[in-house]
Amino acid sequence: MLPEERDPAAGHGQAAFLERVRPSDWRTPHARALYDLVIVGGGPAGHAAAIAARALGLSVALIERDRLGGNSLNKGSVPSKALVRSGRALEAIVNSQAFGASAVGDPLADIGLVMQRMCRIRTRIAEHWSAKGLAATGVDVFFGRARFMDETSVAVDAAQLRFKKALVATGAQPRRSEIAGLEDVGHLTSATLFHLQSMPKRLAVIGGGPLGCEMAQAFAHMGSKVTILQDEPKFLPQEERDAAEILSLSLARAGVDTRLNTQITAARRANGEKIIDANNVGVEYSIAVDEILLSIGRVANTDDLNLDGAAIDRTECGDIRVDDYLRTSNADVFAAGDVCMPHKFANIAEATGRMAVHNAFGGEPQRHGALIIPRCTFCDPEIAHVGMHIWDAHREQIPVKTFTVMMQDTDRAIIDGRDDGFVKIHVKDGSDEIIGATIVASRASEMINEIAVIMHGKIGMRALATVMHTYPAQSDAIRMAAQAYVKSLRLRRP
Repeated sequence: MLPEERDPAAGHGQAAFLERVRPSDWRTPHARALYDLVIVGGGPAGHAAAIAARALGLSVALIERDRLGGNSLNKGSVPSKALVRSGRALEAIVNSQAFGASAVGDPLADIGLVMQRMCRIRTRIAEHWSAKGLAATGVDVFFGRARFMDETSVAVDAAQLRFKKALVATGAQPRRSEIAGLEDVGHLTSATLFHLQSMPKRLAVIGGGPLGCEMAQAFAHMGSKVTILQDEPKFLPQEERDAAEILSLSLARAGVDTRLNTQITAARRANGEKIIDANNVGVEYSIAVDEILLSIGRVANTDDLNLDGAAIDRTECGDIRVDDYLRTSNADVFAAGDVCMPHKFANIAEATGRMAVHNAFGGEPQRHGALIIPRCTFCDPEIAHVGMHIWDAHREQIPVKTFTVMMQDTDRAIIDGRDDGFVKIHVKDGSDEIIGATIVASRASEMINEIAVIMHGKIGMRALATVMHTYPAQSDAIRMAAQAYVKSLRLRRP
């Protein structure tokens, strides 16, 4: 186990968690002479692939070097959203007077209780990933480091597993920084953030991506003084600017100090404090903090796999290179999830894991480029997107009409006191085909799924405008956008 992978779960009385994802008494199965499928990695992609392969009656071996569940369960979506929820609970108490409640004093976050709750949640969800559960389906589960021996076999400890097909699903890890002195000073990543034992009074977040923004807001709600340091002129660079601007205002209300166009030149210790030296458009300054969270993206886990020995190529950024059917340069080896996909999300990993099995064993070929992928940044308000952005459509020379409904015009958002945001739907001009959407709302993560279903089912804006929604509901904004489309057709008529 790598140092950054150590987890204090057992210290929180969560031995049950480790018992599910890495049993201490696990008996290594006797390897078959030949497996239909050997899977390297037990995260969302590997787990979904194993279940899909067993459903086809295939013999399956799954190798996991650390704990089942991957980044999503252990260091990503599950623990981070647990902290987001705790932060929102504190924020709700602070703002309770606006809803007619009488708050007494300022609420205090107990980081120990926050982390214990996170561990309880993770333990409960870990049942879905349990080694015993996989074994019960007929999957041979091996714990240890995998290494390709050649193009048709993988070694794990003393065992050598031969395969007809293999799937690499080893995920990704936090990207390291080259900031001078940062390693010496010490910093947190998504691999170590959830081990905190005391609430930092001053937290610096390096990086303005989804996780950085989520954790910045969550810790601000729990009482930390948070500063985001982003080297680009904007944060959430993959989102539409009006969406990011709304979040920027929300972060500011929570007390987050966001500093864009900021280059960090060094990190050091002085007078017992962690100091970050920065440069903003030629102006140099320093800030003192208690903790530093580094959140500048993730890189594929491919070290020590001996991919060259299996004739498996990598891209310039280190991801495993796959074609649109998830095949690697070795025709008998596929890859799925964060180790090969540019967007590193659990839902993509799970979908591509199943797709790889389907393609490897003779199903009608499926292209990962055809996937309709919803995603969300779980701040308050949430920012969710699916399909194309305007700039994607312009790049592909697709004419677009956009229909926008502000949440302040949606009754439920007004009632909830959560009327920041909008529903923005992009339609291919000359048709009623939805090609993309962005939603900024307190429940955008749920609302975007309706758009994903609509796009998958090829339901047009005309039909959507006739679909009755519950009242009052924030998702009614989606119907209102469709009605705006129908109204635009009437206005076009001579």
